[in-house]
Amino acid sequence: MTDSSTTDDETDRSTDGETTQPTNRRSHVREEYGEIAATTDGCCGSSAADATNEPEPTAADDRARSIGYEADDLETAPEGANLGLGCGNPVAISRLEAGETVLDLGSGGGFDCFLAAREVGPEGRVIGVDMTPEMIDRARENARESEFENVEFRLGEIEHLPVADGTVDTIISNCVLNLSPEKPRVLAEAFRVLDAGGSLSVSDLVATAPLPQEVREDPDAIADCVGDAAQIESLETWLEDAGFVDVSIVTEDDWSEALPVVSARIEARKPA
Repeated sequence: MTDSSTTDDETDRSTDGETTQPTNRRSHVREEYGEIAATTDGCCGSSAADATNEPEPTAADDRARSIGYEADDLETAPEGANLGLGCGNPVAISRLEAGETVLDLGSGGGFDCFLAAREVGPEGRVIGVDMTPEMIDRARENARESEFENVEFRLGEIEHLPVADGTVDTIISNCVLNLSPEKPRVLAEAFRVLDAGGSLSVSDLVATAPLPQEVREDPDAIADCVGDAAQIESLETWLEDAGFVDVSIVTEDDWSEALPVVSARIEARKPA
């Protein structure tokens, strides 16, 4: 994976559009999730664990059930696909239909991709994109061990999707948008690759109030999915600016005892 217009040491921008200190946050996030991919049971947060409601790394299946997955979902995906990293179940809210092409932003071990493949059937197609080589390797190995022949995984950044214009029916994502330092660009890319009438169904963490600057600048808090959670009003604006209609952001459960961060369902549609 290469950055086509950014570097790890560029000046990032916060979700409120203000320039923060130069960071290597992309490489920090990539390193953190590379380590997760190399583990057997996944991970559910590290240094910020005492500030979040995340379970221990060995409880990936229990965590999945707690955020909306069913026992049948856990049985459908190959062993090792569920790394316990999500904050919701985007497949459940996506209303997928047979024959659709689905794109998963930040696909990790491929858990949601395999569930989506079940929904779209053999005549459909599922593409997972992740910027972490170790995650892609793990997802591809999971695919080889699965019964699904309609799933593929591509190395790339969600800010620069390796996907052609207008080729996707539905985009899903699970607790990944918050990790990006360029959220408006991610949404613009999502709009680009969607076909007319296509939909966006995302489970993510959002901020219900401004987060402290020291949290926004903490690489570990960012990697733990809370440090750069966008405020709801900002997300609504970025989605509309990208061209989406029927924007809906529904908050669900509190995620942090110390911070104003909650899980949310984010849905939108590209005009037909």
